[in-house]
Amino acid sequence: MFTGIVEAVAPVESIETRGDVVRLVIAAPQLSEVVALGDSVAVNGTCLTIAEADPKRLHFDAIPETLEKTSLGALVVGSRVNLERAMRADGRFDGHIVQGHVDECGRVRDWQRNGGDVRLALTTSTEFAAGLIEKGSVTIDGVALTIVGLRSDGFDVALIPHTLEVTTLGDLEAGAPVNLESDVIGKYVKRYLDRIGADAVSASGLR
Repeated sequence: MFTGIVEAVAPVESIETRGDVVRLVIAAPQLSEVVALGDSVAVNGTCLTIAEADPKRLHFDAIPETLEKTSLGALVVGSRVNLERAMRADGRFDGHIVQGHVDECGRVRDWQRNGGDVRLALTTSTEFAAGLIEKGSVTIDGVALTIVGLRSDGFDVALIPHTLEVTTLGDLEAGAPVNLESDVIGKYVKRYLDRIGADAVSASGLR
């Protein structure tokens, strides 16, 4: 489990195709000395396993499913990524519950800047947007954020200067793909209510 509080921003140093698997090497001396082989790290909100670590780099293997369902397949050498280690069971909880399981790739719609008020608008599928609530939690490229506006095909978040400074979100341009994960508690509630509704219809004999 993660919290959506980014620990480090680091560049992709190399991308190597090994059959169906892609090896991502990230230059992250900030974390490389405090992780071990097999540890879980969220890379732009995608939970990956460390396949190799040296004093300055983290090595990850991404399978086709990961590359197709997330924005990691769009990374190039030099791309900066958000990194967060999995949360310790005895750690201080911050942000919100993040699984590192990307629900879908959204797109940056536009930026809205009015002095210190900076808002990022995202375009998503209608299905994803339907599972969100205003003032609810959402994760964008591994960053825990609060929703400040909803549309049928997307949502808006407000970004403070600190977030823009310590994450990659400030680098995003219109049209850029981003990894999105909605609140896991909301997913379970929706699943439960959908099942209850289906059971009620079945019991009533309605079609």
